[in-house]
Amino acid sequence: MASLAERRIGGPARPRQVNWRGRSGRFYALTPERFDSFALATDGLYLLARGTVPMWVGSAHDVINDAASRSRFRLALEAADRAFAVETEGDEVSLMTTVWDLEGAEPVTGLSAA
Repeated sequence: MASLAERRIGGPARPRQVNWRGRSGRFYALTPERFDSFALATDGLYLLARGTVPMWVGSAHDVINDAASRSRFRLALEAADRAFAVETEGDEVSLMTTVWDLEGAEPVTGLSAA
């Protein structure tokens, strides 16, 4: 039986999450993605930011099916310097409200999302 230390070393390390507060005051634990190799997954929600300013929030579905979102996504790819994956609940209303909330979000310092 492997010890706990061996299992931690051998397994893939989870990226440390960072806290952002949406315009509603709700806190979100976002998972940083490597911006230089960032790719949209079909079932994910993402936030692209330049520093502390959200540039685009959405999903691959938005980029494919919504011309305005696709345009904002292209602009964000040129201006942004970081990407985050966002955990969401499955229903469409929850997804839309999360996008709206994160479009006005800001990072929170002093809190750990560990």
